[in-house]
Amino acid sequence: MNSPDTATLLEDAADRIADISRADLQIMLRRAALRLRNAGAVSVEDDVEEALRDLAGELGKTRNDTIRFIVREWMETNTYLPVHDLDEDGDVDGNA
Repeated sequence: MNSPDTATLLEDAADRIADISRADLQIMLRRAALRLRNAGAVSVEDDVEEALRDLAGELGKTRNDTIRFIVREWMETNTYLPVHDLDEDGDVDGNA
């Protein structure tokens, strides 16, 4: 059995605010605050956001996946992470 997600619980509580206990409301609000705090959103300047959106579209990735890709590539390039080796017999689509 699936339990309802935090957003559903909050919407339900808002619909019946007079019937919900203060303790239950506090629990839901704390849970929502925790989720927001741990969401890991990255905010950037408008020009960077636009470039990021364009790049995500070109790569066919989401914004967050594109950020992860950029950070990984930067860390590999600057030797913070080991570089992934290509197989000798691997398919590189004309790029090596």
